[in-house]
Amino acid sequence: MAEILALDDVLDATVLIGKILAKKGHTVHTFTEEDEAIAYAQAHKIDLAILDIKLKKMSGIEVLSLLKTMTPDLRVIMLTGYPTVETAREAISLGADEYCVKPIDRQELEEKVEKVLKA
Repeated sequence: MAEILALDDVLDATVLIGKILAKKGHTVHTFTEEDEAIAYAQAHKIDLAILDIKLKKMSGIEVLSLLKTMTPDLRVIMLTGYPTVETAREAISLGADEYCVKPIDRQELEEKVEKVLKA
């Protein structure tokens, strides 16, 4: 199964993502700090990154851009509690594969992860 990085400034959100995707057989590495997640991504192979758009020090869009620079073929799903057309457009233009609105829906997350990993 996949190696997945989940980054959200809310610990409960990363725990939830981890539980949902671990049940599907994935290995999920959860982070609440951008620099730790980026450092992990530099040192380890990751198949998919799940990034919240609103973070503490940087935006999820900035993290997306950095991760894509390091690993251009990385699959990415963006999360947001504040969906806007502009944010979605920007995320997709920078290489995000999917977009999920919070609160996280288990079935939607499972389906989008499966779809993105098969692409």
